[in-house]
Amino acid sequence: MRIALDPFMHRHLSLEALPAKVRELGYEWIELSPRADFLEWFKAPRVFPERIRSFKKALAAENVKIASLLPMYRWASNDETERKAAVKHWKRAIEIAVEMEVDTMNSEFGRGPHPDKGSCYCCHTGSMIEACEDAWWRSMEELVPIFEREGINLHVEPHPEDWCETLQPALDIIRTVNSKNVKFLYCAPHTFYFGDDTKAMLREAKDVLAHVHVGDTFNHKASSGLRYILNPPGTQARVHQHLNIGQGEVPWDDFFGTLAEIGFDGIMTSCVFAWEDRADESGRFMCAEMNNYIDKYKK
Repeated sequence: MRIALDPFMHRHLSLEALPAKVRELGYEWIELSPRADFLEWFKAPRVFPERIRSFKKALAAENVKIASLLPMYRWASNDETERKAAVKHWKRAIEIAVEMEVDTMNSEFGRGPHPDKGSCYCCHTGSMIEACEDAWWRSMEELVPIFEREGINLHVEPHPEDWCETLQPALDIIRTVNSKNVKFLYCAPHTFYFGDDTKAMLREAKDVLAHVHVGDTFNHKASSGLRYILNPPGTQARVHQHLNIGQGEVPWDDFFGTLAEIGFDGIMTSCVFAWEDRADESGRFMCAEMNNYIDKYKK
């Protein structure tokens, strides 16, 4: 199993300084999420040969590896110009993964077009779900053959506010892609958007599950739907957290116990964003907690 850190809370560090920090916090793997000097949010990669060489040198010096690269592009936009740009950026990001000797990339199903490009920013209102899904399939028709040719795995997660934001139909969509290179990413901070039975959900995902994000969150549906009070009533806002283990309500014994039961041996990433003022403390704590739970349920 690759136990990785998403270093978003350490994005102020240079790429060259990042591996030493990750090693200091107890990790051997990085899940490199978007950052302005590498895979920027929604824009073309800011990557050139010298940057790759210096980053690879820093990684090698600390014996730290990249578990996954996480691009975020508008591959589900129903604006065809925007979608084509996203596919172009994806193709360059795949080339970068190959140059970095990284075998896995992960991303989200996507929120559809930029807010300036459509009648709504996201798709959960229903006005763009079909158009965005169709756009995503067009992107996958272009990209899946490249992933397969280059031997790169793609792990996809549903995210609150995406055109696909729940466990189902996400699992069936990934099965429908029908590629050994395309698998499912289960994000624990999204647990209560997926459902209420963590054991059942992980068992259901077993055949395509390759990646998990670890972070705690509160059940936004609890207290008769009054855990969070949003105004005006009926707003479609999505709320969740990425907290340290134990600070929310994810049933961690169910989570780690079921992962052991189904023989999960993929990528496990600490994915906490809530404590930038205590980023080092959070990173160390999460590394220790994940390893403690893994040891607890080791067969």
